[in-house]
Amino acid sequence: MGPYKMSEFMVVGGWVVSEKVIRNGGIVIKENEIIDVGSADDLKRKYPGYEKLDAKGRIIIPGLINTHTHAAMSLLRGYADDLPLQTWLEDWIWPLEARLTDRDIELGAKLAAAESLLLGVTTINSMYHYFPEHNEAKAFAEIGIRGMIGHACFSWRKEKDKKLILDSVSKWHGRERGRLRVSIAPHAPYTVDPEYLRELEMLREELNEKYGEEMGEIIMCTHVAETKNEVKQIEETWRVKLPDHSIIKYLDRLGILSKSLLIAHAIYVSSSDMDIMARKGVKVSHNPVSNFKLAAGLCPVPEMIQKGITVSLGTDSAASNNSLDMFETMKFASLIHKFATSNPETLPAKEVFKMATLNGGIALGWRNLGAISKGYLADIVILNVKKPHVTPMYDVYSHLIYAVKATDVETVIVDGKVIVDEGKLLTVNVEKLIDEVALRMEEILAKIKEVRRRKSREKPS
Repeated sequence: MGPYKMSEFMVVGGWVVSEKVIRNGGIVIKENEIIDVGSADDLKRKYPGYEKLDAKGRIIIPGLINTHTHAAMSLLRGYADDLPLQTWLEDWIWPLEARLTDRDIELGAKLAAAESLLLGVTTINSMYHYFPEHNEAKAFAEIGIRGMIGHACFSWRKEKDKKLILDSVSKWHGRERGRLRVSIAPHAPYTVDPEYLRELEMLREELNEKYGEEMGEIIMCTHVAETKNEVKQIEETWRVKLPDHSIIKYLDRLGILSKSLLIAHAIYVSSSDMDIMARKGVKVSHNPVSNFKLAAGLCPVPEMIQKGITVSLGTDSAASNNSLDMFETMKFASLIHKFATSNPETLPAKEVFKMATLNGGIALGWRNLGAISKGYLADIVILNVKKPHVTPMYDVYSHLIYAVKATDVETVIVDGKVIVDEGKLLTVNVEKLIDEVALRMEEILAKIKEVRRRKSREKPS
């Protein structure tokens, strides 16, 4: 079990990726906080009574932060690939989702949390359907990952949404020593009417007054400008006229834009939109793998960064990505923007690594998350780089983006506790979890096949 239950220990040796890379560095952890960072030799002298976790020959990094996913949709991984969007949704995804129970959602979230931790991801931000008894927060609490959940809100179920939001906040926001938080999560401007968007922002502000100072900030997360026809969808659905055909200007007019707003995708935004986003402090979650797999388009990340917008990274769900691998996401993000700009200097390795760590913490409103620094939360990943594909070592940041693989994750510490030791997850029987997921999906698919057979028989000949 290693130092799983120790409250005071240090990680020593290896390359510590802090404000700078420290060779033969060390990190001192007390409870769930990093209290010192520096040379391993200096720290050993300074803290003689602390237990030591030897990381010689390893790279020690902050845990990766996935700022946009739908955790429970891990149950739909590979279920319906390479299909047109409407066929994918109407004929495959929606019929299956309609048969998911609250226990299924908790099960899918457990699978996502287990996958994420084994891949070096210590924090995930999920938007999905919340149920009071079985939900994603309960799964995250059990598996040991740091997480934010948001109940996806739609205009067709307003009163139900509000009750579930209040239930989720009262039960889960700030729980597990602050490891769990809740967001307000309108699905998208084309599924949430303008008045309801205003109501949800007002509710967020009210809940922050009640819980925010003690339990952590409650932010808003939503999908924005993911597809080309989104402006038309909004205008036709809600009978409104968007200023300059801009979703960002529309949201600004509604009073939704703020430093507490995190938008996923932001593909179809103009330069003037980005100026507004920067001025309002809006954060962005860039989901390059999912966006390309669905042929949605490319978020203008380099221009956003140039304008001072905080851009983080997300995988989106395993239904639209097939993986929650943030190492893959980092490499993909760097490469596609180099190609798109015909400039190999675009999004250098160090910038992309910051997007997956420090920027992730800022995007989620966690001010002490995403770095190996004094006072930051002890979410740490140790990578075994004594392997041919990571040899030789000239530049640590370059290796982290272009050479290291998620399979190099050896140890994962979340909130000061070792959760993954020697590549094994300590909080759940992974094989049993996999078997449970496989059995449940067979049961759901059998029901769907029966429904399809029944519908086929009902069709007139």
